[in-house]
Parts: sequence; C-alpha cells; structure tokens
Amino acid sequence: MASATETTPLPEAAPAPARRLPRRLVAFAERAALPLLLVAGWEAFARSGALPAALLPAPSTVLHALGDWLLGLDESTQTYSGHWVPDALASLTRVAAGYAIAAVSAILIGVAIGWWRLVERTVEPTLQMLRPIPPVSWIPLAIIWFGIADKPAIFLVFLGAFFPVLMNTIHGVRGVDRNLIRAGAMMGASERQLLTDIVLPAALPSIFSGLRIAIGSAWMLTVTAEMVAVKSGLGYVLWDSYYFLRYDIVLAAMISIGLLGYLSDLGLKALMASVLHWQKGTTVQGR
Repeated sequence: MASATETTPLPEAAPAPARRLPRRLVAFAERAALPLLLVAGWEAFARSGALPAALLPAPSTVLHALGDWLLGLDESTQTYSGHWVPDALASLTRVAAGYAIAAVSAILIGVAIGWWRLVERTVEPTLQMLRPIPPVSWIPLAIIWFGIADKPAIFLVFLGAFFPVLMNTIHGVRGVDRNLIRAGAMMGASERQLLTDIVLPAALPSIFSGLRIAIGSAWMLTVTAEMVAVKSGLGYVLWDSYYFLRYDIVLAAMISIGLLGYLSDLGLKALMASVLHWQKGTTVQGR
C-alpha cells in the first residue's frame, strides 16, 4: 500500500516574479510585432513616392496630426487642435448609451424567448423580420423622428448592438443542459430560481460572446451616425476632414476609433474573465 507521501501530489510552485516579467515581455512583443511591421511597411511605402503624400500620409505625419488634435501642439489640425478629448467623449457617450440600452433589453428579451414558448411564438418572428434590415437604412427615419442630435445616433447604436446580444442570448438559453434543469426541478427549485441560478449562469458564455460582437457594431454605427446625423464626435471629424482633403486627420480619427474600440473590448474581456473565472479550469481558455 502506498504511503501518503507517495500518493499526495505536491502543489505546483508559484512562478517567481523574475520568471513572470520575461513572460510578459514576450507576450507584449508577440502582440506588438504585427502592428509594428504594418506601420513600418506603411511608412516605407508612403515615403517611396508611389502615391502623393497628400493622398497617403506617412504614419509619422498622422501621428503628428493626432498629437496636435490631442494636445494642441502647433494648431496644424486647425479648428480641431486640442479638441480630441471632447470629440472622443461625445462618441463614447453615444456608444455607452446605445450599447447599455441594447444589452439590457436584448438579454431580457433573449432569455424570455429562449425560456418561454409563448414568447418565442409571438415575439421572435417579428424580431427575425427586423434583423436583416441594415441599421444604416434606418438613418432617414431616425433623423425624422429624433432630429439632428444625440438621439438618432444612440438609436442607431442600439439597433447595431441589439441583435448580436439577442441571438447569442437565445442560443445560450436554449443550449443549457436539460439535465441541470431537471436536477434543479427535482430539488424543488422554483421557475425563478431555475432561471437565475441555472439557466442564466449557464448561458453567460454565449451572452458575453454577443456582448463582444455588439461592442464592435456599436462603434461602427456610432461613426456612421456621426457622419450624417450629428455635428460632433470622432465620426464627424473624420467626415468633415475628408471634405477638406485632410487625410492625415481622417487616418488619425480612424486610429482613435480603433484604439477606443479595442479598449472597450479589453474591458469586456476583463469583465468576462472575472465573471466566468470558473471556465479557466475547464476549458482551453485557461491554457
């Protein structure tokens, strides 16, 4: 018979701080390699003279425009010099408002459709008919209904973010293991307890997938709406700069939108990792 010292596995030693630092540096280098290569190639191509510099500004020119837009260095971006923060806040406010309304309503309706057959039969067909309509096609009606202000932009963001969350929520609820629900019912759980303690936690991975898809759609629709329905924000600066042939500002606006969208997704990933921490031990996510 084996002794206790022979059968009990020893706990894994925690990685030393000296080991963690090189790993983080390697991970950072892996993430930064492709963007740096793309920027270097862009700089080389822009300086080769294949295209006029006004049509394809080099990354250094775009960074200078972005710096002046952000900090007001030399007013090279004219009226936008030093106004990046108010422009970014205007876009962030529209994204946050439309996204929050879409997320809450889509999760509630998606759970109801996935759980109750009556709601599925009465509500889902109408939503599925509305889903293929491109959100941008609602722009004329949004302007007529809400005018030129924040409301049409928030409405379009809502449309762009609603359906990804809705479809993933329905899929998540319908994919819950039936045996879990039966086990909960056998232990005397009420319908509300089944929903809150079993169905909703089991559907969370799918719901978070929808939320991550939706945040990208929210940014795309915000920029689209700001081009035509409002007079502020990063999308408005992008479109206005296009009319004045300031492609360095256009590219600076695109970079700003990409960075803010990336940071939004990082925030969602951090929230998902916190809420779904139990997945790390059971899925390949924890590799």
